[in-house]
Amino acid sequence: MGVIKPIGVGQLLFAIAMAVFGIQYLHYGKYVGGLPPVPPWAPGGATGAYLVGVALIVTAVSLAIRKKAQLSALVIGGLFLFCVIFLHLQHFGEVVHDGIGRTRAFEPFALAGAAFALAGVLPGGGVARSADGGKLVLIGRLVLGVSMVIFGWQHFLYATFLVTLVPAWFPAHAFWIYFTGTGMIVAGLAIAVNILGSVAAAGLALMFGLWVLVLHGPRVIAHPHNGDEWSSLFVALAFCGASLILCGALPATGNWPKGVAA
Repeated sequence: MGVIKPIGVGQLLFAIAMAVFGIQYLHYGKYVGGLPPVPPWAPGGATGAYLVGVALIVTAVSLAIRKKAQLSALVIGGLFLFCVIFLHLQHFGEVVHDGIGRTRAFEPFALAGAAFALAGVLPGGGVARSADGGKLVLIGRLVLGVSMVIFGWQHFLYATFLVTLVPAWFPAHAFWIYFTGTGMIVAGLAIAVNILGSVAAAGLALMFGLWVLVLHGPRVIAHPHNGDEWSSLFVALAFCGASLILCGALPATGNWPKGVAA
């Protein structure tokens, strides 16, 4: 039961975020920067946006009600990964040199990893029952882990800007940027190499959950008509769900090096 519970909660939070992304695509009728997985300059126009929106809503409902959920997780993972490889990476220079472009590429990349990991533990492809399920979890933890290292590194790279996002009532704004950046790097490495990966993922879930409540939630309340704030809120919720999925998919101890006690 200890393994299933975080995955179930994570699956529901992940589904809610996907559904909101889908609703946003239908509402805007176009691709919007900061709204994963499609970059704003991608081809397709309104028709493409509506198709992506419908696909996200349908797969989100499937995940939420747990009907054909494994297939839906694979569809989400495939869609997000496709957008990264064939769309975001067309602007490779931005991904390498620009923080906004890098974030917009690595967010769907990381969420694709979470979707694949979820597919690996759902009925029909569970880790305990299928070698393919284990491979999907491996892909998921590597993709999510590497992405978290990138996100953590950006906390140091763009600390001057990020401190402006910390709520005014928080003390020591710079400390929290460096603290969370360090935490993301450490957790990402732990997940990628699968040493205390479950514990690291639980820590990430707590961090993203607190961001939803303390940072993004109040910003949405203060600016309810700002679409970027809504996107940021549900990206954080998606990462909270993704972290819980990895928390349940990975063993609590992981693969410790020989001679190191678990």
